[in-house]
Amino acid sequence: MVDSTHALSFGTAAAEYDRFRPRYPEAALRWALAGLAPSARIVDLGAGTGILTRSLLALGHPVDAVEPDPGMRARFAATTPDGTALAGTAEAMPLPDGHADAVLAGQAYHWFDRERAHPEIARVLRPGGTLALVWNLRDDRTPWVTELSRIAEIGDTVDNLLASVTDVGPRFAAPEWAEFPHATVLTPDELLGMVHTRSHYLTATPERRRQVDRELRDLLRSHPDLAGRETLVLPYRTLVLRARRH
Repeated sequence: MVDSTHALSFGTAAAEYDRFRPRYPEAALRWALAGLAPSARIVDLGAGTGILTRSLLALGHPVDAVEPDPGMRARFAATTPDGTALAGTAEAMPLPDGHADAVLAGQAYHWFDRERAHPEIARVLRPGGTLALVWNLRDDRTPWVTELSRIAEIGDTVDNLLASVTDVGPRFAAPEWAEFPHATVLTPDELLGMVHTRSHYLTATPERRRQVDRELRDLLRSHPDLAGRETLVLPYRTLVLRARRH
């Protein structure tokens, strides 16, 4: 069962989410959409504030965004004037059968009720259409990033996803995977701002939030790779799953 408290926690921090969350490497999106014409219609499922939608629009694709959280849709409207975010979920999209050539989800798949979402995605896709799931995952092979993930309770890793997402339902072919290097440059305050957009932080008690902030500031002050730096390079591994609808 999906935890709706966590899933719908982001709207209260929509502006910060849009500011601090990383974008997606163009190479990853082009791999996800390989073989599709520039006119191919795409659904951005769990579109949030429009981070992925804006990248897809920049590639020339028409995009229908679907997002359940009204706070995120409001931010989407402010940041993505060329797009519209429809109220809907992965389990119930306000779109007709066979509407899309591709459905993409960036950072959103773990919120889906898979047993209901997989057939709904297949319904919206044309036969032969593409489902692509995209994750920006902090590169825990870097020691200070491992400590950041521990403090902020960030659990997703490349190995965890490869082990836990083995198929996307019987109406799809076996998934293909690809990984792309990525990084963002943040100030120490921006790193704190990014952590403040995580669902575990947004739903935590005030006491737990203070503890996280205290431990993060200690990390920034004491770790030899971070201490005294005005900017930090936060490395990511962008993981993409691609599957074709039968």
